Amino acid sequence: MKKLILSTALATLMALPAFAPAQAQEPKHGGNMVVTYKDDVATLDPAIGYDWQNWSMIKSVFDGLMDYEPGTTNLRPGLAESHEISEDGLTYTFKLRPGVKFHNGRELVADDVVYSINRVINPATQSPGQGFFSMIDGYDAAAAGKAATVTGVSAPDASTVVFKLSRPDATFLHVMALNFSSVVPKEAVEEAGADFGKKPVGTGAFKLTEWTLGQRLVFEKNADYWIPGVPYLDSFTVEVGQEPVVALLRAQNGEVDIPGDGIPPAKFVEVMKDEAQKSLVVEGGQLHTGYITMNVTKAPFDKVEVRRAVNMAINKDRIVQVINGRAVPATQPLPPSMPGYTKGYDGYKFDQEGAKKLLAEAGYADGFETELFVMNTDPNPRIAQAIQQDLKAIGINASIKSLAQANVIEAGGAGNAPMIWSGGMAWIADFPDPANFYGPILGCAGTVEGGWNWSKYCNEDLDKLAAEADSIVDPAKVDERLAKWSEIYMKVMEDAPWAPVFNEQRYTLKSARMGGDNALYVDPVSIPVNYDYVFIKE
Repeated sequence: MKKLILSTALATLMALPAFAPAQAQEPKHGGNMVVTYKDDVATLDPAIGYDWQNWSMIKSVFDGLMDYEPGTTNLRPGLAESHEISEDGLTYTFKLRPGVKFHNGRELVADDVVYSINRVINPATQSPGQGFFSMIDGYDAAAAGKAATVTGVSAPDASTVVFKLSRPDATFLHVMALNFSSVVPKEAVEEAGADFGKKPVGTGAFKLTEWTLGQRLVFEKNADYWIPGVPYLDSFTVEVGQEPVVALLRAQNGEVDIPGDGIPPAKFVEVMKDEAQKSLVVEGGQLHTGYITMNVTKAPFDKVEVRRAVNMAINKDRIVQVINGRAVPATQPLPPSMPGYTKGYDGYKFDQEGAKKLLAEAGYADGFETELFVMNTDPNPRIAQAIQQDLKAIGINASIKSLAQANVIEAGGAGNAPMIWSGGMAWIADFPDPANFYGPILGCAGTVEGGWNWSKYCNEDLDKLAAEADSIVDPAKVDERLAKWSEIYMKVMEDAPWAPVFNEQRYTLKSARMGGDNALYVDPVSIPVNYDYVFIKE
């Protein structure tokens, strides 16, 4: 993976790259873009917001020390113009960019960074991102509420922030680019209190100027933004309460620039058969895998032969057709666009007879009965039915439990679901690093009550290998680290706690007047669109 590391282990500072992406068209300034969503936005507090809908809005209102090149997974500097890493990989020293201002007009200082990180870790904030900072020295005490602040974050002067880690962690710079690491002004948070998510103040390219609950949010250009010439739009409006089919119709009529919920499954074939509409569709990969979990702590899934048989029973090509070909068959937990993905590995081949043989070896020659939990939103029940048919062909009778998303997640976290189809809840990486697909959903830490490791799979040897991989922080050894992650995921596939099914592609419709590289509309880290760099051509 190409990583933009701004220093070597010997702490050499490098010059900053250009910030604007190379565009096929010359960007134009001005205009208002209209985006629609079915659901209202829950919050714009970067410490709290954790869903795909508000993720890119938060990214446009706030900044962190690190960021990504638009439309890519390549790290670049953010509010920190440079940084140094100590030779042992335990100390990161960031130099802040001078002259950056919050939307309230106050200049950013290092104490703001210290406050923001501590705010996320403080249990009173109830941030879903708290655990991402566990490598910082003093985290355990602060996260448990036994210390007011973490000892590992300090501001020696107004332009310098120092992080001391308790262990080397190669994902740390990615964590600094997460929304949870966004820098907020203490005075604005304290003034707004619980309403900060509705009255956000950041340093980002846009500032929120209107929020009419249930109707719209309006974001206007930050004239003082620290990146020259950005953003290109004067504003963008997010209209909520729009059913996806209605939003698509409005987009076809030129009233909407981006239907944020995407092309409704029922309309996908119709859109793709119409050349005029198809020309406005943008396709891109996602850091996503759809999979079937099997609870390895309970019979019959405590036997690896059974889990491997399930993998061999699934006709992935047929399931991809259920969603009109909007995915590619998956062979492993990592998606193809993720660093560490094992190229050339074919996974478990579709082989019903081979699957039956494995079941017989496990003592289930006559099959067995089980339950398959699924989120009750189309197309997931239809996918579950296809899985059910595949399992029946080898003697496994799986009754489908179609429930609301929250109920499936609860059953998975409690360990009450023998099998779960992850669709609609499938893991989309928080950052483009293979570690993020392991710890929360395949590592031992994720097996806790309420955790996201629904297979309850815990391989302590692999946890140790994962820790070893993430202790490799030298940029010159990135290939060595990724090779270790490849080894980890291949061992996961041997144990087969999952049956990976497909890697879903993203399809976005944009109006004919919208410009900018297509990658900006399927940005892998600014899901669903990078508002800062798109523009109106007309």
